[in-house]
Amino acid sequence: MSPSVTDDIKSVFSSETPGLPPSGPRAGCLSLPRGKVPTPVFMPVGTQATVKGTLPRDLQDVVRAPIILGNTYHLSLRPGVDVVRQAGGLSDFMNWGGPVLTDSGGFQVFSLSKLRKINEEGVTFRSHLDGKEIFLGPNEAVSIQNGLRSDIAMCLDVCPSADDNLNEVEKAVNRTTHWAKACKNAWGEGTGPEEGRNLFGIVQGGRFKELRRKSAEELIEIGFPGYAVGGVSVGETEEEMLEQVSWTTAVLPTDKPRYVMGVGTPTQLLKMVGMGADMFDCVMPSRAARHGMAYTSHGTLNLRNEKFKFDYSPLDESSDCYASREFSKSYLRHLIQTKESLAGTLLTLHNLRFFVSLMEQARLHILQGNFENWSKHWIATYENGACS
Repeated sequence: MSPSVTDDIKSVFSSETPGLPPSGPRAGCLSLPRGKVPTPVFMPVGTQATVKGTLPRDLQDVVRAPIILGNTYHLSLRPGVDVVRQAGGLSDFMNWGGPVLTDSGGFQVFSLSKLRKINEEGVTFRSHLDGKEIFLGPNEAVSIQNGLRSDIAMCLDVCPSADDNLNEVEKAVNRTTHWAKACKNAWGEGTGPEEGRNLFGIVQGGRFKELRRKSAEELIEIGFPGYAVGGVSVGETEEEMLEQVSWTTAVLPTDKPRYVMGVGTPTQLLKMVGMGADMFDCVMPSRAARHGMAYTSHGTLNLRNEKFKFDYSPLDESSDCYASREFSKSYLRHLIQTKESLAGTLLTLHNLRFFVSLMEQARLHILQGNFENWSKHWIATYENGACS
């Protein structure tokens, strides 16, 4: 099947770099109900209706995130979809106001493997909170996300482990396709299309190139306004992960957004942008912040280190982030050492702004036509800095 295949789904993606090959870097824009999202874009993760350590106001004014992500499985448990629905949806419930993408709960098929049973109809979980039995199938995944009123919802999928064999991964691909069809049918019967919201398909296939192609082509045949690369960074090496992304973006339509789920490091993001990926999410920036780690263009800094005790220079003077420019490494180290919560807040703002800003810079250089040279230089500088 040609990567340029079209269907009856209205595209939410407009490219600003026409004529590029399927695997080349591109700048574009997503037109969503709650606003426009320039791409490439990094989405901060708000698993529990909050991006840990930040105010929604700061996400808008300091981090300048165009879109954030919420978690279907966790929000369905607490506070419950009815609570969020009656508040007007996830964006209104958390006082964010901007676009939101929700995952389907499919990753929990992988991450909670000891607490679930899977069959053709869906997944039965034991809640990690109280052991209560929960069933999540395509209809349920769509119904929950309709209640959350996310701008972009994801199809329920099966995420195999990196070490699963060919037969196991093929079963996961077949179930993912089967569930994608069911999700699209359920979506068409719900409020999503009426509200201009979008349902994306998720490509699986693990480390097997032909299964990646098979999954992508089957989803393209079903037809979605956007597609995700799922099942990466689940135990494989970085080289294998990037290879899987490259295989998949080469098959996906050029006129639809491509979302790589759950990754990655700054250098990985730039490499995947070079492969034609548009959207990313990862808990890494906020998680690292809670452990005293800061991302900078010269590598990562471990602010717990003694060397920063008398370092009164700003965390990152080149950044436009308030937290980066107005607080010294010495002060931040003091907050970390005394276990003050402000340490995590300031470092989270810095790290999230770093990731969001990196995608802004990538977009600018794509539009200027010098992305490849710029990204190679940026990656070399970052890797030479290593961790200090």
